[in-house]
Amino acid sequence: MFTIKEKTIDLGQGRQIILQTGKLARQADGAVLLKQGKTMLLATVVVAKEPREGADFMPLSVEYKEKYASSGRIPGGFLKREARPSDNEILISRLVDRALRPLFPEDFYYETFVTINLISADTGILPDALAGLAASAALAVSDIPFGGPISEVRVARINNQFVINPTLSQLRESDMDLMVGATYDNILMVEGEMKEVQESDMLEAIRVAHEAIKIHCRAQIEFSEELGKTVKREYKAVEDDEELRKKVWDETYDKCYQAAKSSVVSKQARTEAFDGILEEFLSGFAEDDEVDESLVGKYFHDVLKESARRLVLDENVRLDGRKPEEIRPIVCEVDSL
Repeated sequence: MFTIKEKTIDLGQGRQIILQTGKLARQADGAVLLKQGKTMLLATVVVAKEPREGADFMPLSVEYKEKYASSGRIPGGFLKREARPSDNEILISRLVDRALRPLFPEDFYYETFVTINLISADTGILPDALAGLAASAALAVSDIPFGGPISEVRVARINNQFVINPTLSQLRESDMDLMVGATYDNILMVEGEMKEVQESDMLEAIRVAHEAIKIHCRAQIEFSEELGKTVKREYKAVEDDEELRKKVWDETYDKCYQAAKSSVVSKQARTEAFDGILEEFLSGFAEDDEVDESLVGKYFHDVLKESARRLVLDENVRLDGRKPEEIRPIVCEVDSL
C-alpha cells in the first residue's frame, strides 16, 4: 500500500535525523517527514499547474505551524480550533523563506506553497533549526525546479565551544546564538543574537555551521538519487525580449546612474526622479507600438539595481550620500506617550 523510503543522517554522538517519504501527504508534489528524537516535522510542497498571469515575482508562500496536539494538548476554552500564527511561527516561516526563495528560477511564476507542520515536539530538540532541512528535503524528493538542496542549523557558543542545534537548556548558557542557512557551496542567510564577539569568532561560527549543513545537503542529494527524482519538470518560462532589454539599458542606465549619484537625501524625491526616467522612456514609443510594460518594468528594475551597485563600487557612496561605514542619523525619545 505504501512505498516508504527513508534516509538517515548520522550526526555523531548517538544523534541522527531520519527523513521519510511515501507515507504521509502522498498527494503533494513533495512531502517529507523529518524525525529527530521525539520531534517530528511534516514538510509538504505543492505547486500550481499553470503560472500566475501577470506575475513578475516568485509567488512563494512558506508557512510553519505548531499545533497544540504536537505537545499532547487541545486548545482550552470555548474555541477548540488552533489560533492564528504566533510571532514565533511567523519568524520561523521567514527564516525558511529567505533561504529557499533565491534558489528558484527567476522566471518560475508558479504559485508554490511550502507548509511545515510540527506534529510532535521534544523539549530537548528545538524544531526551528530543523524546519529548513525539512522544507528542502520535500523539494528534493519532488520534480519542482529548485537550485538546492539547502539546510539551516543553529550554532551556539557554550564555554568557548561551538555546538550545533543545542538543546534549550544549553542555549540558555550560550553567549552566541546564530541561525545559518546555506547550500553545499554558499551561505544564504545568517541571523542571530550574541554579546560582543570578535569578527574571527563570528566567522568561525558560520564555518562550523556550514560544515554541518554540508552533511545535510549531501544526504538530500543521495536521497533524491535513490528515489530517482533527479530530473525536474519543464515549465513555461517567460520569453525575454533581448532587443527591448538592450533598449532599456542603453537609454536609461546613464540617467539612472546620474540620478543616483546626485545623492538626493529625500527618498521621495529620488523615487520621483527614477519614475520620471521611466515615464520619459515609455513616452518615446509611438501609440501604435506594442510594448510589454511589465517587461519594461522588469528590465528597468535591473537598471536601478545595477546603478545603485555601481555607485557603491565606483564612488564609494550610497544612494543618500552616506559612505559605506556611515549610519543614518538616529533620533530616540523616552516617555513620548
